[in-house]
Amino acid sequence: MPAQHGPMVTGPVVMGIETSCDETGVALVRDGELLGEALSTSMDQHARYGGVVPEIAARAHVQALVPCVRSALASAGLRAADIGAIAVTAGPGLATALHVGVAAAKAYATALGVPLYGVHHLAGHLAADLVDGEPLPDPLIALIVSGGHTSLLRVGDLARDPIVHLGDTLDDAAGECFDKVARVLGLPYPGGPAVDREAVGHDRTALAFPRPLTGRTDAAYTFSFSGLKTAVARWAEAHPDTTIPPGDVIASFQEAVVDVLTAKAIRACRDHAIDDLLVVGGVAANSRLRELAAQRCADAGIRLRIPARRRCTDNGVMIASLGDLLVRSGAAPSAPDLAAMPGAFLDRAQLGLPEPALHAA
Repeated sequence: MPAQHGPMVTGPVVMGIETSCDETGVALVRDGELLGEALSTSMDQHARYGGVVPEIAARAHVQALVPCVRSALASAGLRAADIGAIAVTAGPGLATALHVGVAAAKAYATALGVPLYGVHHLAGHLAADLVDGEPLPDPLIALIVSGGHTSLLRVGDLARDPIVHLGDTLDDAAGECFDKVARVLGLPYPGGPAVDREAVGHDRTALAFPRPLTGRTDAAYTFSFSGLKTAVARWAEAHPDTTIPPGDVIASFQEAVVDVLTAKAIRACRDHAIDDLLVVGGVAANSRLRELAAQRCADAGIRLRIPARRRCTDNGVMIASLGDLLVRSGAAPSAPDLAAMPGAFLDRAQLGLPEPALHAA
């Protein structure tokens, strides 16, 4: 299997900072090896509101970031002076949350006199398990499934090549659909883990919920989950006294989502003659998605790669890993005026490239 990034020079210790949503993540990586990490979450503070509150998330990042840096350094047995480069999520994400991470990263980079690399949050997910496994194959098909994004991508060299979108969601992302349906069915926030737990051991064929955009004339790689969410809500309203166990309803809904995700991912691999599929993002922790993806990939002769569950949700390791990859591939640092980019589109792993480097790429 060809290595993604080829021969590279030895790199410095890279500190990665992640603050795009409700997790404050910091990690230290050198030459593909994880040296130390720390993670703090404000999820419990958002639960009573049924979703993430940006102001609460930002305040939590301000309170947690420096302690996380100190904890990551302590776990690695390093000092701040040992850091040779900083990588930070510059987008996409909550604007207030991103500003905290970017401002802190620029301060650390300036104080330590080291280069700064702004990176795309979703590209970080693609790099999430580089410290746990082999280099990524080149090319590969990637399925990103998270609370805010659902995309099928064609990925070459993650550090150097443009990322090609084969298809994206037209409305609700898969994780967003999980959260909204969980609320309809009386499950707690966050909805994804709750749906996963409640579906275990129940009949996923009890109800035939729709599989959106899977008709012969539909866009092959495009997703839409808003209609599925509405279908579940309407069913629940029309059957308040149903004798169908709630677990069967939940399992049937979950099956509809993972059926669509895996079917489109397998089709993308076949259509592009690519035998490697990478599934990443928070929803990649879902047990049924992992099971069905493994089954369908085995049947199709496709090699499947999914990060360990602890690497699927937002964390500092994925940002440090991507920064480490960029540094060792010889990427130019991001511009000194790097800013938070809440709506950043994923076409390259690095954000905030200086103009000469951008044109050269």
